[in-house]
Amino acid sequence: MVAPRFRSRTFRRVKVRTPSGRVVLTHKPRKKGKAQCGSCGCVLAGTSTGTLSKMKHSKTKKRPQRPYGGVLCSKCSRILIVKKARQA
Repeated sequence: MVAPRFRSRTFRRVKVRTPSGRVVLTHKPRKKGKAQCGSCGCVLAGTSTGTLSKMKHSKTKKRPQRPYGGVLCSKCSRILIVKKARQA
C-alpha cells in the first residue's frame, strides 16, 4: 500500500526503471505552471518556473526589475504606467 501522504493527486505518478530492470511507480511533486500576466493572461517572459523551495534560493532570477515585474507583461505594464502618468 502507498504511504498516505502520496494518495492525493498533489503528487504525480512516474514510472521509473530501476537498475535491476523492474519498473516501479514513484511519486514526484507536480511541476509549476508558467507565470501569466494579471491583465491579459499571456505567459510572462523573463520569469523562471520552479517550486517555491528552489525559487527562494535564486532571488535575482525571480522576476524582471521593473514596476509590476513578474505580475504584468511589458505591454500591459507600459499601458498602465502611461495611464497613471496622464492622470497625475
